[in-house]
Amino acid sequence: MALRYLLPGQMQFMSANGFDVLMISADGKELTDVIKNESCRHIIVPLTRKITPFQDIKCLFKLISIFRIEKPDIVHSHTPKAGLLGMLAAKISGVKTRIHTVAGLPLMVEKGFRYRLLKLTEKITYSAANQVWPNSGSLLKYIKDHNLTSLQKLNIIGKGSTNGINLARFNAINLDEKKLQDIKTVLHFSGQNKYLLFTGRLVADKGIIELVNVFVKIQKTQPGIQLILVGDFENALDPLPVTTMTEIESNRGIIHVNWTNDVEYYMQLADIFVFP
Repeated sequence: MALRYLLPGQMQFMSANGFDVLMISADGKELTDVIKNESCRHIIVPLTRKITPFQDIKCLFKLISIFRIEKPDIVHSHTPKAGLLGMLAAKISGVKTRIHTVAGLPLMVEKGFRYRLLKLTEKITYSAANQVWPNSGSLLKYIKDHNLTSLQKLNIIGKGSTNGINLARFNAINLDEKKLQDIKTVLHFSGQNKYLLFTGRLVADKGIIELVNVFVKIQKTQPGIQLILVGDFENALDPLPVTTMTEIESNRGIIHVNWTNDVEYYMQLADIFVFP
């Protein structure tokens, strides 16, 4: 998923400019598209997003084996688990240039033991890396404020990004009018309403609990307001509380749309984009 949605075009671009690129990730439904679009080699390592010590150890040894065979000049990791195992394996294997991009910090919404554990894993990741690239100013500040790594390792690309944004995709003149109308029909769209939009995974660490709670309060004084939630629930990994799920399912002002690659159409229709 990270290769498909966070980094599209990046591997192909590097390959076209003289790099021999090897992609490594877990398996997934996006894999066929990734290999086709990037035209680079890919090796599956069954990384998980959960805390799975035994599986993680197996993945660490598999990565070490790959790096010792491939002898890469650079290892660049994305996502927390790939960063932890990728940077450790690269350091153990003697890779000289080890870069980790920070696109988010789950520890920011944790408390107690999980917070301490996730903070420790971030520190280990950054310790094993040569360079740490937060993809936003706020992440850079958080890492500095919490002393997660030395300042010399930190850098930020431009004003913050993992892969840039294709602005043409979101330009209204490039949207398919029929598709826009079809989406309006499904949403029962009305120009009398005001629409708030969230896109992303519908989990606690994305701020969904707070978003729903605040929306319910706003509804009491603004009955014409609507909340569109575009994304999938992750009940096996990070389930929302029953009260939040019940509110989403029963509140007529909340519209849930499953994962879609057409987020630009929902952004066109929304009055306010919410990033809790």
